[in-house]
Amino acid sequence: MPQIGPYTLYTVETGRFGLDGGAMFGIVPKPLWSSRIEPDAQNRIPLHMRCLLLEGADRLILVDTGIGDAFVNTKYEDIYAVDHEDATLDGSLHAHGFRREDVTDVILTHLHFDHCGGATRGNGETRTPTFPNATYHVQAAHWEWATTSNPKEKGSFLQETFLPIQAAGQLHRVDGSGTFAPGIDLMLANGHTESQQLVKVSDAERTLVYVADLLPTTHHLAAAWTMAYDIRPLVTMDEKADFLQTAVEEDWQLFFEHDPDTAVASLTRTERRVEVANRRSLDAL
Repeated sequence: MPQIGPYTLYTVETGRFGLDGGAMFGIVPKPLWSSRIEPDAQNRIPLHMRCLLLEGADRLILVDTGIGDAFVNTKYEDIYAVDHEDATLDGSLHAHGFRREDVTDVILTHLHFDHCGGATRGNGETRTPTFPNATYHVQAAHWEWATTSNPKEKGSFLQETFLPIQAAGQLHRVDGSGTFAPGIDLMLANGHTESQQLVKVSDAERTLVYVADLLPTTHHLAAAWTMAYDIRPLVTMDEKADFLQTAVEEDWQLFFEHDPDTAVASLTRTERRVEVANRRSLDAL
């Protein structure tokens, strides 16, 4: 397994789902995006829910949790083509030799259902935290945003999937960007949703950034290729430009949460744009 600083890194596949391709690529015409990711008969493109696990410094840190059982036996399981046949959160943890009880920290990049649904388990009002011994870290500004919600994101924030974290006394509200732990930093982005936090793991030799929904797939690097889900698309464009410039200059490796084919990639700058290079698994980091 790859190592950065004191941390051993693991990919945790939690399943797949599908979202409308038009929504995922906003104003980009379908003939362009569909040539890269083929949609199904309902215009949904396949997406992974790929999480990152960090083991080291006496901690086991999980970044995001996938949908989990948030949609089990509901119409939304079909609407979003939720597929846990090949991968589940528990199954992936077990494959790496861990149990839910071993996780000490859960960093939630944001509280949309495909990122935090697996943070709790059960039905309705009886849901409880999936990781009984973990502290869940959410940006304070984002928690306030998600718990008050807004019409655009109302369907993405399923409060029953994250309010039990607070009720159980396991919520830690993070106040802005900065160092989370030695070798781990949090970076904020506000275009997709208020105070999304990206996770940067680094040492003297290399850096890996979990890019979450700033760059949901490797096909979202270009400025105009932004999601209709973004609450501030112009801010997303500026954030992407700044992020990609720094990533190229500092040779960051990017970990893609939703890309259907690529887990990790580096970047290269051509005469026209920044492009993905050296697509690979995390194990090949």
